[in-house]
Formats: sequence, C-alpha cells, structure tokens
Amino acid sequence: MSDLFSGTDLFSEFDRLQRQMDSLFGGFPSSIRSGRFGAFPQVNIGTTDDSIEIVAFAPGLTLADLDVSIDKGLLTISGERKPARAGTDDDTRDDTRTYAQERFTGIFRRVIELPQNADPDRVQARYTNGCLSITVGKREASKPRAITVQ
Repeated sequence: MSDLFSGTDLFSEFDRLQRQMDSLFGGFPSSIRSGRFGAFPQVNIGTTDDSIEIVAFAPGLTLADLDVSIDKGLLTISGERKPARAGTDDDTRDDTRTYAQERFTGIFRRVIELPQNADPDRVQARYTNGCLSITVGKREASKPRAITVQ
C-alpha cells in the first residue's frame, strides 16, 4: 500500500494527469462558457435585471497595473503582475533561487464576450482588496417590462 502513494500527493498527481489530458486534446474547454485552465485573472460573471456583473480576482496588483477596455462587445482586462519580493523589506535578494512557483507573474490579458444587450456607455469598474468589480449596464430596450392586456 505504501508503494501506491510513494510520498507524493495523490491530488497533485490527478492535477498533473488533467493538465496532460488538456494538452493532449489541445486544451479545448469542456463547454462554450469554460475558460482555459490557469487563466488569470479568474472571473465570475453574473447578471441582474439591470446589469452584467463581472468580478475578476487579481490580488497583488495596483490600479496602475490594470487596464480595462470595452470595444465591439468585448471587455478586455489586461495588465502585468510583477514578481513578489523576497523577504519582508523592499530589497530583493539576488541570491534567492526559485525551485517552486505557484503564483502567476507576467503580462496577462483576459477577453470576455458581453451579451448583445450590454450597454458599453454604462460601465463602472472598481478595484478593492484584490477584486476588480465591473458593472456593465443593460440597454433599456432589453429590460423586462410589464405589458397591460386590454
């Protein structure tokens, strides 16, 4: 029984197998709405009667690191996530060699296709505690309304 696990984490092995399967099949998502594995920033998208709500989880960034734009029904979130500094002070240590890194660093870009009823003139964005919250208003014509029957 001990040879089965051999000091490795079973869940890590399942993750490794999943990544291999994804690369074997070209990384196609399991559904149209699925994103690619490891995409940054991860997003939640929802809707209300009045708006489309998008929350992008991007901890460790500043407002200067983020760019948000909307064009032809596509919302783009882009920027750069810089490497974390070693130690507790502002000095980076030149003698530190990384042997494991799980935190994504580098340039990122996420494009989200908005529904046709999104109004690009009614967009608000705010970044608080590592969460970028974007509210895109819906066009007035697309909102539900009651119809009086005569």
